[in-house]
Amino acid sequence: MERVATDDIPVFLGGREGEGRRALITGLRGFTARYLAQELTAAGYRVYGTVMPGEELGPDIYPVDLLDRAALAEVIDKVQPDMVAHLAAIAFVAHANADMIYRVNVVGTRNLLEALAAGRHRPTSVLLASSANIYGNASVPVLDENVPPSPANDYAVSKLAMEYMARLWMDKLPITIARPFNYTGIGQTENFLLPKIVSHFRRGERRIELGNLAIARDFSDVRMVARSYRRLLAVAPSNEVFNVCSGSSHSLAELIEMMSGIAGYRIDVQVNPAFVRANDVLQLTGSNSKLTAAIGHLNPTPLCDTLRWMYEA
Repeated sequence: MERVATDDIPVFLGGREGEGRRALITGLRGFTARYLAQELTAAGYRVYGTVMPGEELGPDIYPVDLLDRAALAEVIDKVQPDMVAHLAAIAFVAHANADMIYRVNVVGTRNLLEALAAGRHRPTSVLLASSANIYGNASVPVLDENVPPSPANDYAVSKLAMEYMARLWMDKLPITIARPFNYTGIGQTENFLLPKIVSHFRRGERRIELGNLAIARDFSDVRMVARSYRRLLAVAPSNEVFNVCSGSSHSLAELIEMMSGIAGYRIDVQVNPAFVRANDVLQLTGSNSKLTAAIGHLNPTPLCDTLRWMYEA
């Protein structure tokens, strides 16, 4: 089927990209999932989602714990998705419960793949969200997908283990792995760096405590990440791994300068040793060449514009 681009939503001759197709997003109440759901809905997909038991429900939303194999298999049997974006995970690097990190991120993902492979309807695309944290403190200035992993914390180890585990299912399912670098936007909680900085400026705080000021990160806008995920789901490059990033990094000092310009005042920055992790990854800058070759130009939002969007929300 031939595809033509219209306002970043591909239109296939004979209908929209997602017309008549069912997309399942795990972790639908999560930060990224909300934006991906908007992307997929706009492209014509009928979007289903999973949430943890006890969370708010709605149409096409199913409460299920990924560690409950039977309940998860039942949801897959009901939805019979054409494509799946697996975003449910423990995504906070400093999460205190290492056991839960591994159980959710590795065992939960395995349960999902098992249910999909055993289901009556084989999906055409399964996207697994990993993390650029798996690269650790690499010695190269720009990280592409060929850089050997060197995870430096439990979260990163869990994501790399998830990737290796997923290889066991690649002969049964069309799996694509995304390795997003840092990204942000409206709705991200304040235990992440950029929302914390933005919220301090929004409140007019005169002082902020941060961790290692030497760290630099490749930051993207969550809306660009959602577009990238949607395109990867549509293209379905099976058995491939893709960095999802802007291709440039910013230091903490640069971030503070940007926010000072947006808010119109300077804030006193104090280093709190409690926020400095011994195994902190100092710099993460990614290459998105492989991603753009697969899905086309990303048109990344300048970080200053993303910060202003968050500040003015």
